[in-house]
Amino acid sequence: MEEIDLQLALKKYFGFSDFKGLQEPVIKSISSDQDTFVIMPTGGGKSLCYQLPALIKEGTAIVVSPLIALMKNQVDAIRGISNEEGIAHVLNSSLNKTQVKKVKSDITEGITKLLYVAPESLTKEENVEFLRSVKISFLAVDEAHCISEWGHDFRPEYRNLRLIINRIGDNIPIIGLTATATPKVQEDILKSLGITGAKTFKASFNRPNLYYEVRPKTKNVEADIIRFIKQNASKSGIVYCLSRKRVEELAQVLQVNGINAVPYHAGLDPKTRVKHQDMFLMEEADVVVATIAFGMGIDKPDVRFVIHHDIPKSIESYYQETGRAGRDGGEGHCLAFYAYKDIEKLEKFMSGKPVAEKEIGNALLQEMVAFAESSISRRKFILHYFGEEFDNTTGEGGDMDDNIRFPKKQVEAQGDAVIALGIVEATKEKYKPKDIVNVLVGKTNALITSHKTHTKPFFGKGKHQEGRYWMALIRQLIVAKLLKKDIETYGVLKLSELGKSYIKEPHSFMMTEDHIYDEDHDENISVKGNLGGGVANKQLMNMLKDLRKSNAKKLGVPPFVIFQDPSLEDMSLKYPISIKELSNVHGVGEGKAKKYGKDFVALIASYVEENNIMRPDDMVVKSTGLNSALKLYIIQSVDRKLSLDDIASAKGMEMNDFIKEMEGIVFSGTKLNIDYWLDDLLDEDQQEEIHEYFMESETDSIDSAIDEFDGDYDEEELRLYRLKFISEVAN
Repeated sequence: MEEIDLQLALKKYFGFSDFKGLQEPVIKSISSDQDTFVIMPTGGGKSLCYQLPALIKEGTAIVVSPLIALMKNQVDAIRGISNEEGIAHVLNSSLNKTQVKKVKSDITEGITKLLYVAPESLTKEENVEFLRSVKISFLAVDEAHCISEWGHDFRPEYRNLRLIINRIGDNIPIIGLTATATPKVQEDILKSLGITGAKTFKASFNRPNLYYEVRPKTKNVEADIIRFIKQNASKSGIVYCLSRKRVEELAQVLQVNGINAVPYHAGLDPKTRVKHQDMFLMEEADVVVATIAFGMGIDKPDVRFVIHHDIPKSIESYYQETGRAGRDGGEGHCLAFYAYKDIEKLEKFMSGKPVAEKEIGNALLQEMVAFAESSISRRKFILHYFGEEFDNTTGEGGDMDDNIRFPKKQVEAQGDAVIALGIVEATKEKYKPKDIVNVLVGKTNALITSHKTHTKPFFGKGKHQEGRYWMALIRQLIVAKLLKKDIETYGVLKLSELGKSYIKEPHSFMMTEDHIYDEDHDENISVKGNLGGGVANKQLMNMLKDLRKSNAKKLGVPPFVIFQDPSLEDMSLKYPISIKELSNVHGVGEGKAKKYGKDFVALIASYVEENNIMRPDDMVVKSTGLNSALKLYIIQSVDRKLSLDDIASAKGMEMNDFIKEMEGIVFSGTKLNIDYWLDDLLDEDQQEEIHEYFMESETDSIDSAIDEFDGDYDEEELRLYRLKFISEVAN
């Protein structure tokens, strides 16, 4: 085929005068009936690579694609460039008999150039029979990474494609296309499709216009997202969440806060989905909040930011999702919020899966952790993952990430690394990270006592550092492959060969400082997140603490009764200067604001004035009232003295989450009388003992209470009594 023909064809069918990147050599390869393998990042113009040859070659090209929505988009696009409706068709389960008949007659008459099918449709005998009888120009497998178990979107039905192709005809040229494939997956695809001799074209995965950033995910993540979107007002963006429920909630919160957002997930009815997708494309909505179901094949060139509310399951997914930003070469900001708890959640999801799947899933997850926690260039990290080397000084977009622009402080941790690895070895490799941290800082629990580890000379060897330091170091030792988590035994730490040789011959280990992780020990405060993380004003925080202390003294109650630490932190973040504003602060509520707030707002107001502080007045995040129905139900049910177990199960909640909801109600200043339940749980003397403890205690931390009582009471009992205490003393 002459060169000029291709140029002409490109102009004629698509109106472009030039090919992009590798398009031209790929099209030449396909046009000359060669097996071809194309690895081209999202937005590189992959679809055109098979669309143009299909239009100019004799016969019909079959395109195997995993998603119906994706097929529909492509068919519409091809029909748009031709005056023949039948030039492109879909053949899948959504068609009725008449429609199937029409498709087959258009193919027989030579009108149809592109036939889009799902792999399942190809397994049907009648379809195979029919396709054997017509001229097939080639078969393109789109999203070819679905073939590989190591791909991030494995689909078993893709595995049989080779067999099916053999049944349809001999010598049909095969084209595999993917936007994400690690070296391992590439090898898998070529083998599985039986095209090991294919001509391979691999475009660079570097997207120099994208800026990568990872921030710690705190309890204020919604406010952080709203703030970011408002700073980028009227720009188009996508926010990804892992669950449908979260998509719905976040879309509502954004709407309530004046952002034009729509939800998108597979659970919406098809009509709504199409409507929301069109609103986004037509710029009637600025932001789509979506699960990963969104975006497959969505080609909106001017998406200016992609936010990950939850960290994705693999680097591939992350690359694909962030790749939807800045397709036009303009700005594209990729912001991910990261908390290790989210990773643990994802691990939990996988625990019921078959072993092989679990292993692979966990391996992909650990790569994601390494990416989030890494202090090296994020671009370099991603490209290395896809088997491409990158030099930050000479490569395009070398400074386009937060680690390069704002390098994190590193400290030498050689000595501590040897201690941590030595403890894993000394405890015979049978503990998970949390237990190893306990051994290091010298904290006992039931498991440690049963193994008599607390009697060993190495117990408490790491007392010179706190627990969260060790947790961070262990994670970084995993990333550096000195330690590995054993998947079979649900995350028990093992030494790798590298780790064993490191103990014998230690060398420099630079640990990145200042990554803020979620505090594991703050599990029980109704507000999760990093205290002292975020951007709270430390000076004001200390002044508020002093005020709280002196007011508590006057009233004869412990300080936390007035406001808890997370509430003070939120005050030093939002600077409320009226009782109304104070009642919007985390964990305060109207009752509490009126009862204790006067002195606090006066202090904050004079502080704001003296220090010329710009108040983030737009940042009082309005809530959606989503939870208010649940809160009302809980309050009414407790008033009726219903069993707490029954109330929780009526709402499909675990006891832990249910107590959390009650804490939210009580800590914001509403009374809940759960005496009827506590009286069955604890006798009078026990209640008195716990009451005295909280009265004299500086903190309401449950961990501290468990330590104080030395395991006499379990966590649930103490949390429930704390509810009674705060209800009576504070509210």
